[in-house]
Amino acid sequence: MSRLLLLSSAMAGDTGYLVWTRPLIKEFLSAHSTPITRALFIPHAGVSKGFDTYLDHVRAALDLGDITLDSLHDSDDPESAIRRAEALIVGGGNTFALVSRLYDLNLMDVIRKRVGEGLPYIGWSAGANLAGPTLCTTNDMPIVEPPSFRTLELVPFQINPHFIVDKSAGHHGESREERLAEYLTLNPNSRVVALPEGTALRREDDRLELLGERDAWLLMHQGTQRLPAGQPCDGLLMSKVIEY
Repeated sequence: MSRLLLLSSAMAGDTGYLVWTRPLIKEFLSAHSTPITRALFIPHAGVSKGFDTYLDHVRAALDLGDITLDSLHDSDDPESAIRRAEALIVGGGNTFALVSRLYDLNLMDVIRKRVGEGLPYIGWSAGANLAGPTLCTTNDMPIVEPPSFRTLELVPFQINPHFIVDKSAGHHGESREERLAEYLTLNPNSRVVALPEGTALRREDDRLELLGERDAWLLMHQGTQRLPAGQPCDGLLMSKVIEY
């Protein structure tokens, strides 16, 4: 049993911080089979602000009502905190920092196991990247070197959040599509789901749905498919690619 809510970004368009995610997160948590009273926030992708500030920012923005939001960084026993958690919320920031810190805390395997047992998992940006097989399709600069690029593999495809099509006028570097095409050239058996801001993937065991009002993209070495907004995309969970 897997319950995942993987959000491309904390903001979409001109909305404020986590505004567009709030109803999705609240509905996701309320739909759990057992009432959730406490959620555990993982702020370890944060770099430019301290973890206490990050936690306060998320608490205020999400306003989860009767659900208490604790933070992993406040625990003297991080592994026990993961084991006791009723839900995990993994914030955005730098994916390399997030992965490196979770390896340093020896938490990757315990998170993978707990989510595989049905622990609800919510992540945006770097937190969504963490759910894929590796961090290799992040947009972030490698500001630290983690022991491994392997991540949680909660879904069988790579994720690229904040996806944008083409590039701005006058920009002569590679576009996002070109960068991802390079990855697929050297990793031809991989698949990448490119999520524009304002989109999310929700997994309920063997069901997967694209949320939001914008289409997403499935990038493969052999070509690209459009993933229609608001539609099921269960085929992404299978080894064989399904036409959409």
